[in-house]
Amino acid sequence: MSAAALFGSAVLLTACAGGGTGGGNAGGDGGSGGGAITVGTTDVVTSLDPAGSYDNGSFAVMTNVYPFLLNHEIGSSDVAPDIAESAEFTSPTVYTVKLKSGLKFANGNDLTSSDVKFTFDRQVKIADPSGPSSLLGNLDKVETPDETTVEFHLKEGNDQTFPQVLSTPVAPIVDEDVFPADSVLSDEDIVKGQPFAGQYTLKNFKKNDLASYVANADYAGLWGAAKTSDVNVKYFANETNLSQAMETKAVDVAFRSLSATDTEKLGKTDGLKLVDGPGGAIRYIVFNFDTQPFGAKTPEADAAKALAVRQAAADMIDREKIASQVYKDTFTPLYSPVAQGFTGATEAFKDAYGDKQGGADSAAAKARLEAAGVTLPVKLQLQYNPDHYGDASSEEYALIKQQLEADGVFTVDLQSTEWGQYSKDFPADAYPMYQLGWFPDFSDADNFLTPFFVDGGFFNNHYSSAKTNELIANERVETDAAKRTTLIEEAQAEVAKDVPMIPLLQGTQVAVTTDAIDGVVLDGSFKFRLGTITKK
Repeated sequence: MSAAALFGSAVLLTACAGGGTGGGNAGGDGGSGGGAITVGTTDVVTSLDPAGSYDNGSFAVMTNVYPFLLNHEIGSSDVAPDIAESAEFTSPTVYTVKLKSGLKFANGNDLTSSDVKFTFDRQVKIADPSGPSSLLGNLDKVETPDETTVEFHLKEGNDQTFPQVLSTPVAPIVDEDVFPADSVLSDEDIVKGQPFAGQYTLKNFKKNDLASYVANADYAGLWGAAKTSDVNVKYFANETNLSQAMETKAVDVAFRSLSATDTEKLGKTDGLKLVDGPGGAIRYIVFNFDTQPFGAKTPEADAAKALAVRQAAADMIDREKIASQVYKDTFTPLYSPVAQGFTGATEAFKDAYGDKQGGADSAAAKARLEAAGVTLPVKLQLQYNPDHYGDASSEEYALIKQQLEADGVFTVDLQSTEWGQYSKDFPADAYPMYQLGWFPDFSDADNFLTPFFVDGGFFNNHYSSAKTNELIANERVETDAAKRTTLIEEAQAEVAKDVPMIPLLQGTQVAVTTDAIDGVVLDGSFKFRLGTITKK
């Protein structure tokens, strides 16, 4: 998924790890005997406003401070009522949620059905290009018969993903007395307004430097009281600095991201231990259908030639080499937009491109381009991000450039941009061909389809296929499991034919902790919860 230049280096944080309250009803209710915990990360926070970001770094904060109607039980990929008392389909097109009574935000404001309606209406109205509003494609309207009842009216009935959607980045419930209805609120105003009702509140927040959390004594959600009162998250500029901080125990936990080499080294370091879990993280390359070679808004626009370019690029990629040479097999080859392990995942790109065994085939790429009347070599502009997806991105994309340029098929102008600018550029048609990654919002294959491919999705890459749209729409509402799996498989085959993106790699979740730390849970929810962590 997408996510402000980073600050910081490996420094001790004892001076800023003290207690205190976050305002309102926040207070140090939970707590282990070991005092404050410091988590280190290289993830970047785009915005604390749920309408203004759709990236793992931002959602890692939101997960811990905002309330959700439904959430994942600890250790599970299934959702259950969080601040909801109950949630169910009361008709095929109406999903009804009953809130717990007496809910409040940390600032003292009541949390009612009005705030819930405001939250979802606001997401749809703002529809920020960097935000998650695409997840609400099936939402027609929200009604509130009373202060604790919310009715979600859906465009299509029997939406098999909607309960999961209510646990995703589009669904943190916000305080209508703090957030504007039609614009994104600044991080400073959010922290000042204390519109939190999660396990923690934010006491202090210096963007991409330090976030200071304090347990919310009045949290009424699924996860119960936080086990540690005070947690600080320190943001590091790169993997090397984070690794050094972990090695010297300047941080208690390191999570997202460490290089494969550093992870291996730290796992063998005295006093440290590895925690791993199932991973849905994927890496891929996206094509902009307007600005790629022969794209719709280029002087030489030609849809058939543009397709041949995308397909030929897919012929040239050798994922095994990228996984082994760059990532030491901490990533594995990915041959479909849907990550392996999710019901319905296929290897559609492996079957269609290269040597049909996972390797590259420059002869096939040349034949494809020549048949379309494309002169070789084809010039590609390929953009990648050097900070958000890890330091190894430079090595990864140098190898991809080498693979694409093999036997004179392509010439690649490879450029990089830091995430703060990159996240604004790619939805604004700045890059004809560019790197992205994704961490699933929920444990269903649809989360690798709807956000990506329905009329360009959050890529905003101008891909639009009536057949792909139809297949995805149908799988979302199909109640027969076998039929739904078939539709998911067919959607992947259609994407492989059109190549709006090239899937590359799939990873796992890994954290490194000191021996004094317990309770780090990496599960199929793909959420990093601060409230489970304890320090001896």
